[in-house]
Amino acid sequence: MSSLPRRQRVAAYAVVLREREGRVEILLSRLAPKVSRTELWTLPGGGVDHGEDPRAALVREIHEETGLDATVGETAHVYSAHLPRATRDGRLVDAHAIRIVYDACVPADAPVPHVVEVDGSTAEAAWHALEDVASGAVPVAAQVTDALVDHQPFRLQRVAAYALVTRPEQVLLTRLSPRAAHPGRWTLPGGGVDHGEHPSDALAREVEEECGLTCRVGDLLGVHDTHFAGHAPSGRIEDYHGIHLIFRASVADGEPQVQDVGGTTDEVAWVDLSAVDSGQVPVLDVVIHALALGEA
Repeated sequence: MSSLPRRQRVAAYAVVLREREGRVEILLSRLAPKVSRTELWTLPGGGVDHGEDPRAALVREIHEETGLDATVGETAHVYSAHLPRATRDGRLVDAHAIRIVYDACVPADAPVPHVVEVDGSTAEAAWHALEDVASGAVPVAAQVTDALVDHQPFRLQRVAAYALVTRPEQVLLTRLSPRAAHPGRWTLPGGGVDHGEHPSDALAREVEEECGLTCRVGDLLGVHDTHFAGHAPSGRIEDYHGIHLIFRASVADGEPQVQDVGGTTDEVAWVDLSAVDSGQVPVLDVVIHALALGEA
């Protein structure tokens, strides 16, 4: 048995991921020279004060270390490290570290991270590519690699129904808002199928919300799918698999207008097919796929 003084510490940390230009990045804090003489990056977070909720402690610590306001998720894992001979505050102790690591996210438009608490244990905060962490190009503490085994991007498979609505030389499209994964791109009107909802009913509901027009759903033309890493409206990064049911449909007469303001659609319009073919109007692959099905 060790005769050294015992020091037990509970701390909360976060795995914060984002997607930028097709690559997944992780938010890390570089330990100050007084903590590590060599360059070493770790997860943002720190000690839980007596009587403090771990999630509240984590929000506080992330802001102190990165200047960012984080939303802490529900998923957490607990790690335990026993260091029988460790230096703490210049003393040799028998240390026991209990680390609670949560999933967390920051807004997609969050500013560049910067250290708020100067002269603390963090010297710098920055986003790093996950591939650089995995390759060792970015030197990280063991807790980072341990946590990444358990905290991968949230996996979400979503079934959605979309409408191919055409009139001579034009197709009805909706534009994705900044809240969506591909802002500024145009796609087919439609959206997610709720649990227990028939896809045709879901499509009619979504078209009316996005276009303000009553929709008559026709035959199923085919199925399209997509798989990518991107941000959900909440800001959480997701390993996303979308399964898209594409129906032929028609809408009532009238000028289309977005009804669900503040959602993932910010504009709806009849778009010339020539503008889609030329690339003048940027569209998602599901549009090209649907138009090909419609001609078959």
